[in-house]
Amino acid sequence: MSTTTISTIHDKPKRTREHVWNSPVYLLLAVYAIVIAYPLIWMVISSFKTSAEIYGDPWGLPQTWLVQNYAQAWEKGISGYFVNSLVVTVVTTIATVLLAALCAYGMVRMANRVAGVVLILAMGGLVVAPQVSLIPLYQMLDALGLLDTLWAMILPYVAFRLPMAILLIRSVFLAIPLELVDAATIDGCRSLGVFRHVYLPLSRSILVTAGVLTAYFAWNEFLFAIVFVNSDSSRTIPAGLMSFRDALSTEWGVLLAGLVIAALPIIIVFLLLQRYFVAGIAAGSVKG
Repeated sequence: MSTTTISTIHDKPKRTREHVWNSPVYLLLAVYAIVIAYPLIWMVISSFKTSAEIYGDPWGLPQTWLVQNYAQAWEKGISGYFVNSLVVTVVTTIATVLLAALCAYGMVRMANRVAGVVLILAMGGLVVAPQVSLIPLYQMLDALGLLDTLWAMILPYVAFRLPMAILLIRSVFLAIPLELVDAATIDGCRSLGVFRHVYLPLSRSILVTAGVLTAYFAWNEFLFAIVFVNSDSSRTIPAGLMSFRDALSTEWGVLLAGLVIAALPIIIVFLLLQRYFVAGIAAGSVKG
């Protein structure tokens, strides 16, 4: 009997014991996944029902799948809220990731007292709750004439997401070998060239992670959206769904269809980018 066969025989009881000990963990995770996913599944199924079916048979499948609920939700106001949310989220995400990457790059390359002060300010920004700055922000935006515009949401969103994005990206930038920077400099790259050709390609995962976290925040933010914007034409989905709910208080199928439309983009983004997201979280948590 070969050594490999003997080793395999001895490893089988060990693997069996590991499976036995891990079974409760897998069961708990499965139950947790069902508890988290079921409300979303119920919302999707109910969005194809009539209000009578939702009240009469809330747990069953619809007798007729009413796809027109989504068309009605889109026509009755969700389309405008969706476009506003899309513009705010895209602009906020691009601006936050770009500014955070440039700031983190400057902190890594300078490595002096100025960089240390910026790091302390970024860490301090994490402890400032948005609710605390609500009144000063309102007064500032009013003085600038930005109230009731999309910029009244974009600028505060960028400001409050920058600290976390800076710290995440900086932690990965610190791990990039200086030999690559020297090689790029010898090849003729200037500072921005090194940033573009060395730091950004090697930090793709953490950039995606920062982008996903920022997009999630901007898409779902509610407080600033209802305080800084009054007109229906500038509302994003979280604030717009309030008036949408009041207008459709008796049409629950259409209302749930609007909620599905509101949740779908972030779910799709996370599913498409989850590989980069997980890799970026792992990289940012063990470096820097």
